[in-house]
Amino acid sequence: MEISDRRIDGGKPFDWGKTSEEYAKYRDIYPDVFYQKIADRKLCVKGQNVLDLGTGTGVLPRNMYRYGARWTGTDISPEQIGQAKRLAEASHMNINFLTVPAEETDFPKDSFDVVTACQCFWYFDHKRLMPKLADMLKKNGKLVILFMAWLPNEDKIAGKSEEIVLKYSPKWSGAGETRHPIHIPDAVYEYFEMEDHEEYDLMVPFTKESWHGRMKACRGVGASLSEEELKKWNIEHWQFLNKHAPDRFDIHHYAAITVLRKKTDLFRESCNGDQI
Repeated sequence: MEISDRRIDGGKPFDWGKTSEEYAKYRDIYPDVFYQKIADRKLCVKGQNVLDLGTGTGVLPRNMYRYGARWTGTDISPEQIGQAKRLAEASHMNINFLTVPAEETDFPKDSFDVVTACQCFWYFDHKRLMPKLADMLKKNGKLVILFMAWLPNEDKIAGKSEEIVLKYSPKWSGAGETRHPIHIPDAVYEYFEMEDHEEYDLMVPFTKESWHGRMKACRGVGASLSEEELKKWNIEHWQFLNKHAPDRFDIHHYAAITVLRKKTDLFRESCNGDQI
């Protein structure tokens, strides 16, 4: 499904379905600490119902399945959901995956203890989505927003790889990341209040093949370039890696987690028969 959003890449269309196979193979790269940070906050654990928005290939539900929560994952891309189902079934995981835009997600009131959004929160229409999430979450329900990015100004391989992407996608807004707390739009605070946030550094291991695959599975490459542009990018990026990268290397990343709690006054209003 092709998407165009003026807030992202200058409105250049992208389609995650074009790169779903690479996404499934090369973007399941979060270190264990990324998931442990969530579980240590007693989120997405046994006894909880969790909704993962923008689930992609189901990376978050599949990797946190061992903590015992019951998961539902939704995504706008049918190809991404197809990969998520395939990978979950191969590992005998009972996860409910659905193809639906986040803003059209519709579950009964008080369905979930936690809603997660990993690497996708900026894509959403927050004014439409937030009242729905507040309604679907139970009293004191949590919204957990997650992010991880390489640091191109501190890692030479990541920096050069970004330069090559920008040659073909000059308006790619995924470039130039620095450490910062996750941005929370004002519309979110109408229904949620900040509970916790943390930012921390990570070193993520790659081979030449897996880093090339990771770069291809980004929005500025596989999801948006034409077939001819992709061929040229592929040649140029491989030439760089073969000349300047060792067989195995770490890429410097930072990760961030933000936990928001459903406002208690919304619960009181709903008990009084008012609309949330």
